[in-house]
Amino acid sequence: MAAVDYAYPWSDILGDFKFRGDAGWAATLATLMRSTPWIEPALDAADRVLPVPLSAQRLRERGFNQSALLARQLAGPKADARTLLRIHATEAQSGLPRAQRLRNLNGAFAVEPARAAALRGKRVVLLDDVMTTGATLHAATQALREAGVAHITAVVLARTGID
Repeated sequence: MAAVDYAYPWSDILGDFKFRGDAGWAATLATLMRSTPWIEPALDAADRVLPVPLSAQRLRERGFNQSALLARQLAGPKADARTLLRIHATEAQSGLPRAQRLRNLNGAFAVEPARAAALRGKRVVLLDDVMTTGATLHAATQALREAGVAHITAVVLARTGID
């Protein structure tokens, strides 16, 4: 589920939020997401809301994980930024074609071993800021399925066209 198309004005706002360090957008964007049909019921039905994690390097560069900020605003105590891990840094997805995006993310995510048992049989919302080809969500979903998650709903703030 996506709240908006990745187009003006949302692409500019997301750029401010994500790349220019304007974390103050999180509450407003979360409100927009929650008002999108089907997103609030998915959040309510979820046992956990897991943001897509950044690599340690990208987190240091940016200073925050935009998906984690959105998850906290959307789901409060259900938001869990410590269970889904990015286990290796990957090249930025934005400039890659679809096939290379999929290869780039192969094995990039894992579930924190000490938290894996708590996910078995649960309903999870996997949250990211932008979806283009779905490669990131696909790779993260594979890690969650391997941990035994029963149901995964992907929610994004914005959806681009396939490139």
